[in-house]
Amino acid sequence: MTLIRPFVGLRPAAACASDVAAPPYDVLNTEEARIRAQGRPWSFLHISKPEIDLAVGTDPYSDAVYAKGAENFAKMLAAGVIERDTVPCYYVYRAIMGDHTQTGLVVAASVQAYNSGDIRRHEFTRPQKEDDRVRQIDTLNAQTGPVFLTYRHQVPVDTLIGEITTSEADISVTADDGVQHDLWVVRQPNTVEAITRAFDGVERLYIADGHHRSAAAARVADQRRKANPDHSGDEPYNYFLSVIFPDNQVQILDYNRVVKDLNGLSQEDFIQEVSKVFSVEACNGPVKPEQVGEVGMYLPGQWYRLVIDPQRIPQGDPVARLDVSLLADHLIDPILGISDPRVDTRIDFVGGIRGLEELERRVDSGDMAVAFALHPTGLDELMAVADANQVMPPKSTWFEPKLADGLVTHVLD
Repeated sequence: MTLIRPFVGLRPAAACASDVAAPPYDVLNTEEARIRAQGRPWSFLHISKPEIDLAVGTDPYSDAVYAKGAENFAKMLAAGVIERDTVPCYYVYRAIMGDHTQTGLVVAASVQAYNSGDIRRHEFTRPQKEDDRVRQIDTLNAQTGPVFLTYRHQVPVDTLIGEITTSEADISVTADDGVQHDLWVVRQPNTVEAITRAFDGVERLYIADGHHRSAAAARVADQRRKANPDHSGDEPYNYFLSVIFPDNQVQILDYNRVVKDLNGLSQEDFIQEVSKVFSVEACNGPVKPEQVGEVGMYLPGQWYRLVIDPQRIPQGDPVARLDVSLLADHLIDPILGISDPRVDTRIDFVGGIRGLEELERRVDSGDMAVAFALHPTGLDELMAVADANQVMPPKSTWFEPKLADGLVTHVLD
């Protein structure tokens, strides 16, 4: 099965790229997006978060919001701020954040491969978020936010993509957060064909980030297939916008936890309960775990290093042996009484990009009672879960850098 194909992309005119590029729709709330887009009429946030152009308090899932996004999309097209390529292309995408660089390929990925499991997932989706992406795709007749895919790196594939980056990028944008986003347009037919054939040698792809976007794309494809008596399987709606990075370039940061209370326990009793499962060592400074089975714990003014008994780490279950599972199964659920972190309001999650200082701040402010710093989930662990057709606990991975919205759009006609 062909996993990917080139497509006729819609992208910013070179002179407008800095004005258009925006953070992903799901990393900013409405007010943050409103501030980011202020004075920037061509920011892609006007398409991905169009409620910012409506009255404060507008329901972000109302009909008016989707209609406003389509209106803004049409205005950008009419003004020539975004332009359509004339032939099917691939797009090489490089993101540079500090000392970290990752180079991938923007493609149209196969919905059929997604449905069959050749593009593998590791998370559940939430109906409201999935429905939102379906409506956005349908209203725009386009996929605007790329799904982040990865694969077990192969030298021939990575070398071919790397050779393209020896020339000057067609688009280069440095975002507000300092991350540099570079894009090369690959339109030469022989190179396009070589890339397609190279990926034919990749056994499977894995969703790193973007489960709601990929699930929504599959739903839209199913709806349009049923409504199209001349369906051939070659229509653009049978594919979804993705960026594929090799596993050896992907960066996963820790995804940490903070909890509002100690479930009725005093600090002393809480530590005593934790000590029944973990070794507990008081430390003079922040604890950033360096290995599987190690957790940093922060109570007001004091860090602790927790290490679980290795005999408690399951060997055969790729989900149960994850650090996020070990912490949940042996501490957060039995001691703190939080059995479903998806719905329990006593727990919150802090991306590793915010640093351990954010954990200290949340606890010392009195907002939270305890914080836990985790070792980052490994990409090999993610792939093992996906290969076992299992799902990870919520908030298991935090990928950085985030991909920019607006650099390439996949139109469904």
